[in-house]
Amino acid sequence: MTTQRIEAFSDGVIAILITIMVLELHVPEGYDLNALRPLVPTLLSYLLSFVFLGIYWNNHHHMFQAAQKISGKVLWSNHHLLFWLSLIPFATAWRGENHAAPVPTALYGTVLLLCAVAFTMVQAALIAAEGKDSTLARAVKSDVKGKVSLGMHALAIALAFVQPRYSDVLFVAVAVMWFVPDRRYEQATEP
Repeated sequence: MTTQRIEAFSDGVIAILITIMVLELHVPEGYDLNALRPLVPTLLSYLLSFVFLGIYWNNHHHMFQAAQKISGKVLWSNHHLLFWLSLIPFATAWRGENHAAPVPTALYGTVLLLCAVAFTMVQAALIAAEGKDSTLARAVKSDVKGKVSLGMHALAIALAFVQPRYSDVLFVAVAVMWFVPDRRYEQATEP
């Protein structure tokens, strides 16, 4: 089986998730810029989640471009990833409405952590399907960047109960770290 169908399906799901998130943004009641002030936390949560979904879409695309084989394990691990990604709009909306509250911030971090875990599982399933000497395995190597981001998400969850703003800093730091698509996949597939 080729990677095209799984990529197309995943692309569609991510596009729907972005659409759901934007539909959660409500028009302010006023007519001037001051009417937007109460919406700033919601807009910032939307922006951060939009960036995370873009990061997952970019890296998912690059990872599957480096892959040649799909197995049943890859299909199910990809569904697992899409499940956690599908919770981003809910976590974003709750956090946007309660931006300084510990529990919504911790839930948001938990969803991001589980998305990262699921992405790692898709990567591992692809490597298992292709073998340890595959292009993808060579690209990923020890995946220090992936492990660091998992740790940062876990720390952000804990910090949500100390000071949610610290969690926000870690969420943004992870997004910045991954903002540029993972060059390891591109470099491994270059001739």
